[in-house]
Amino acid sequence: MSENPSPRPQYRITDLQESDRPRERLAALGPQALSNAELIAILLRVGMAGENAVQMGQRLLLQFGGIRGLHRAPLADLLNQRGLGEAKAAQIKAAIELGRRLTLESPQELPQISSPADAAALVQYEMSALEQEHLRVLLLNRRNQVTDVVDLYRGSVNSSQVRVGEIFREAVRKNASAVIIVHNHPSGDPTPSPDDVAVTRAMIQAGKLLDVEVLDHLVIGAGRWVSLKERGLAFG
Repeated sequence: MSENPSPRPQYRITDLQESDRPRERLAALGPQALSNAELIAILLRVGMAGENAVQMGQRLLLQFGGIRGLHRAPLADLLNQRGLGEAKAAQIKAAIELGRRLTLESPQELPQISSPADAAALVQYEMSALEQEHLRVLLLNRRNQVTDVVDLYRGSVNSSQVRVGEIFREAVRKNASAVIIVHNHPSGDPTPSPDDVAVTRAMIQAGKLLDVEVLDHLVIGAGRWVSLKERGLAFG
């Protein structure tokens, strides 16, 4: 009579050498010293048979194409991965979402825009991960501080669908001095299309009539962005 097989072991972070344990490294060196795989390992806490938590984090990053890919992936896709149950998958999604929200918060003062790179940094982390095209408007005061980010359109952004009046409705209501238009290309290629340029021209003209300056229009891609103003498209 055969014996029941023993349960398959889980490989814990404590199975690693102390100098290689992510939690101990975080305590000694700070979170900035850890790799993405090590940070994910801290969330996972345990690995699975033949794969410790750090190795599991490395596998997930490779499978989904990095942190951005994990952010974009539906929860169901994470649940299909070996060793990930609902709790672990939810912890990963929650941690990445907290990181996204942190980039939008400024407890001491409003974010100030002095260059296209400043505006891109404010929205790129989230918008580069969106699977649909979104158009957003950054509202700025007279000190070029962002007072609000308004999400206006989801889906294809083209000159026949975008109503210029809607772009400025919140800007006028909230007494914004200027706006920056931002939209993403889910393809990952931020090259502006002819429609992007046409929409921008219409916005600039409408802004002049309403005394709300259009400072720029940014197109966000995968790890890249384009400023139409820097490219000399529609502005000038």
